[in-house]
Amino acid sequence: MILRFLLLIILLAAAVRPALPQQANKPLEKQQVMDLVKAGMETPELVKLVREHGVDFDLTEDYLQGLRNAGAQEPVIQALRAARPKPLTREQVLQLVAGHVPSQRAEALVKQHGIDFLVDDDYLQTLRLAGGDDALIAALREASAAATAEVLVATSPTAEVYWDGEFLGRADAQGQLTIKSKIGTHALKVTLAGKNDFKQNVTFATLQSTRIQALLEDIGTSPSIVRENPKDGSMYVWIPPGTFMMGCSPGDNECFPDEKPAHKVTITTGFWMEQREVTVAAYNRFAVGTGRQMPPTPVFNGAWANENMPITKVSWDDASDYCAWAGGRLPAEAEWEYAARAGSAEKRYGALDEIAWYNGNSGSQTHPGGEKQANGFGLSDILGNVQEWLNDWYGANYYATSPERDPRGPDIGQLRVLRGGSWRVNARYVRVSNRNKFYPNQGADNYGIRCAWEAGHP
Repeated sequence: MILRFLLLIILLAAAVRPALPQQANKPLEKQQVMDLVKAGMETPELVKLVREHGVDFDLTEDYLQGLRNAGAQEPVIQALRAARPKPLTREQVLQLVAGHVPSQRAEALVKQHGIDFLVDDDYLQTLRLAGGDDALIAALREASAAATAEVLVATSPTAEVYWDGEFLGRADAQGQLTIKSKIGTHALKVTLAGKNDFKQNVTFATLQSTRIQALLEDIGTSPSIVRENPKDGSMYVWIPPGTFMMGCSPGDNECFPDEKPAHKVTITTGFWMEQREVTVAAYNRFAVGTGRQMPPTPVFNGAWANENMPITKVSWDDASDYCAWAGGRLPAEAEWEYAARAGSAEKRYGALDEIAWYNGNSGSQTHPGGEKQANGFGLSDILGNVQEWLNDWYGANYYATSPERDPRGPDIGQLRVLRGGSWRVNARYVRVSNRNKFYPNQGADNYGIRCAWEAGHP
């Protein structure tokens, strides 16, 4: 009776125990390992089993976390990592063919282990000459397309990491993010508010782990990149993409209601911005080239005698037409404030009298561009001198619903936005967050133009 009872216990234990590989060299399957963990196999026994048999699958962090949740201890995880199938190298595959290993066996090994290199035509031709057949070639192409490598991005904590334009996540508290990618050439971009973007093309031809040090510099610390517009002779400065707080600056008690709430905005694509405000000379080229009249002259620049002063008395329609003629467009309001701040969270990027012409120092007129201190991006007179027409319709409450990425203002409106303050206003209006608006078909002697180019502009 006792023997029959013991036999029954043994049979029941065998029935609930997960099946183990029947062959000594057969690797463990994914579900087998999970079943063994869930069945409560002791850690030393499971580690020994993994080491003896190996595994026939790639490990993912989700799968490993599932094992931990099921009760797997860290020695099991480490054993699994060590037991992963090692991908075949270029030389190993060639040795299999040259050593007359049966093609089916070589093909099976490639499918089981994968490869750690890119397959090119020269290599495949070498294999064919050594005796490799079409089935092996097809297996190699498939393995090459599926091969992935780990890339460790080391950068600033919380920085956003983009891979081939796709957002993959933020760096951890140590400034690290590990990603997996197919071998080949890829575009890496790392962004963080107040920093210049890091951009680099990454090329790797094997599955060897790659570490990239993505150092992020403060905005304004890198030399400006400047290009000339051959159409009007103006110089344009490169504005890299980035994230900033738009609206009323911290501690600024002069803000108007339409500057609130302050909100996070990301400019996802860099652009070119005119280094100085459009001059009389540049606008005259446009007028001659398009057969239109110059605007009425202001009192302080009769007959447009000083061609180095900024053009004024232009409407939004004039400004938009000019920028289109010059190969660009009017900046969006968010682009303008991002460029004007140049990484600064203050209401001005410098001492007022050092950076701007306003009613306290202008002598009631405009001044040639570049006489005041430029901001961190190299933009002159972004505050003061003349107010600059922007592309957006004005919305007093737009900030409450503005999208976080690349806002473009309300869809409709009656008034267009102007920014920057001018020679005729007091200091309160010469702040980076201050907003003005006017009818698009009218101009004034303190309204001017500053254009933008798209990122791909030659």
